[in-house]
Amino acid sequence: MGELRVTAPLPTLPTNTREQWERTADRLLLAVRPHATPHHGLIHLPGPASANGRWSDGLEGFARTFLLAAFRLAGAGGADPHGHAEWYARGLAAGVEPEGPERWPTFAERNQAKVEAASVAIALHETRPWIWDRLPDRTRALLSEWLGRMVGDAMPGNNWIWFQAVTEAFNVTVGGPWEPADLERTIALTDQWYAGDGWYSDGLTGGAHRNYDHYNGWAMHFYPLWFCRVLGDQAPPGRLDHYRERLRRLLPDLARLFGGNGSPLVQGRSLTYRMAALAPVWAGALFDASPLPPGLTRRLAGATLDHFLTRNALDDRGLLTLGWHHAFPRIRQVYSGPASPYWASKGFAGLLLPPDHPVWTAPEEQLPVERGDFAGTLHAPGWLVAGTAADGVVRVVNHGSDHADPARPASDDPVYARLAYSTHTAPEMPADPTGGPLDSTVTLVDAAGRAAHRRPLTRISVRGRVGVSRSRAHWPADERWDPFGGPDTDYRLGPWITVASVLRGATEIRLARVEPAGAPGGHQPGAVGGPFTLRFGGWALPVRDAGAGRAAGPTRTRTGPLATVTGADGLVSTLVGLRGLDRAEVRHAADSNPLGPRSATPLLSTEGAVRFGALYAAAVHLGGAPHDPAALPTVRQVSAETVAVDWPDGTHDTVRLPAAPEATESD
Repeated sequence: MGELRVTAPLPTLPTNTREQWERTADRLLLAVRPHATPHHGLIHLPGPASANGRWSDGLEGFARTFLLAAFRLAGAGGADPHGHAEWYARGLAAGVEPEGPERWPTFAERNQAKVEAASVAIALHETRPWIWDRLPDRTRALLSEWLGRMVGDAMPGNNWIWFQAVTEAFNVTVGGPWEPADLERTIALTDQWYAGDGWYSDGLTGGAHRNYDHYNGWAMHFYPLWFCRVLGDQAPPGRLDHYRERLRRLLPDLARLFGGNGSPLVQGRSLTYRMAALAPVWAGALFDASPLPPGLTRRLAGATLDHFLTRNALDDRGLLTLGWHHAFPRIRQVYSGPASPYWASKGFAGLLLPPDHPVWTAPEEQLPVERGDFAGTLHAPGWLVAGTAADGVVRVVNHGSDHADPARPASDDPVYARLAYSTHTAPEMPADPTGGPLDSTVTLVDAAGRAAHRRPLTRISVRGRVGVSRSRAHWPADERWDPFGGPDTDYRLGPWITVASVLRGATEIRLARVEPAGAPGGHQPGAVGGPFTLRFGGWALPVRDAGAGRAAGPTRTRTGPLATVTGADGLVSTLVGLRGLDRAEVRHAADSNPLGPRSATPLLSTEGAVRFGALYAAAVHLGGAPHDPAALPTVRQVSAETVAVDWPDGTHDTVRLPAAPEATESD
């Protein structure tokens, strides 16, 4: 998408001096201490237990905060006014004592312990002079033995392989158990998952690169570099430079995925890790692997930390909550426990940079979205991207990835299957998902009022500012369906939906056509018959109360029917019908959005049944100001498969919506 340019410096953010980052780290560390067991081996934070249970969650509390303490202690050269080294050393001894009341679970007892082992290993490496070297011989031996039980383990085929590699790398340096084949397997698999331009798929689903989210940065780039850092001269030849180069390619794209409000993109699982999105940004500076100017790195990191600290990420006890801004339990995955948010510790890795490093001394520089509007394509995940400086919003339109097996239908996970994501909005996550997906969708609604699901999607084309994809509409057969599309879920299959997007600034022109499955005019055996209503969902916004942001009834403009929502922060979400969508409404919800207790979504639908083969179109707007009707294009059907989008300024976009279900080329 091009190089980032140095621009005028900005005022320093309130949280953006190195001393303030240290104070924030201390605040987080001191807040968890009252929840530790007597000898600090486990930290039991308040809140609902994960699927792994309270014991595992207690280890998670220790390991993830120990990582934060390590960055704080090592970055200060061992200066330790709050006694973090002694406090965590005591916990290490208690955690590995085999018969002790505060012992940690083994990997056989709790699989999640493998994840936490990596944090323990990195923290031990970073604090070696102040903790490891001063531990009793017995504690060192027990720690190495506990870590060494990872040797030979058949790890899952995703970022988990790096938990094994990092723990074994530490054991290499202290004479503990390790296995060269484990490290070789990790390196080889990671290379298979590399999709180019700095992007990794977090493992393969159905043999395909489809798993794109923040794990690309906070795991797939972070751990390989630390693996090399831990091993030092014993690292495999050339690997450090290899991983550096990949991160250099990612960071310009990544910097464009942070909003002017400091928010990372609200997309993907484990969003409650929040500031961990900064892990690859800090790694770039630490490993001389960043093309970003130091002042931009500092600005990006400070804006992100400030975003969360000023939006209630900490409760009144100073603890990170399960949520995005405030506590929001439904953002959890089954593995999320009360201490899970402390993977945010990775977002403090910049403390390892000394006070005289240019990141801390150079004047801050504007974020990409603060400097001016931009647009482009991220080929690996199949995303169109547009940022607008006037409101600081970065938008992504998704026509390429869904974290799903391409060979089987799945229920839509809100954080992967939506058509669009941004830095200023979040997908709806209702307590009762049986109505199906609502926001940022093109879907069919059956006679019972249930919306069809999208996953898996098939990428047809993502190029320039145009993206095209297709999916087979499907509905869970059982009302008690698994919202995460478990392996036992059965689906009723429906028609094909081909969707195209033309992204221009704050507005997406969304096109769709629906075709029956199988022979023309018919359905495959067992498929769902109609009639179906076609519905477009716009951006969901948090609103002030149940009536805020509602349009004065569905309205009709010069271009077509309109539904609009004005959010609590002044953002405007609007849908304008351009072709075939005659019914406008605004759907309100309570406690279904991570950004606020009440939310609203604009919708456009067909008045009657969808017509197979017909072209449908709408303008989908998200911005700090209302859409400009005079700036909307004319949509013309040129041929059965070709659509022209004619803009008022004289520019044109030509979009191909090929007939389903023909074979299509993935560019």
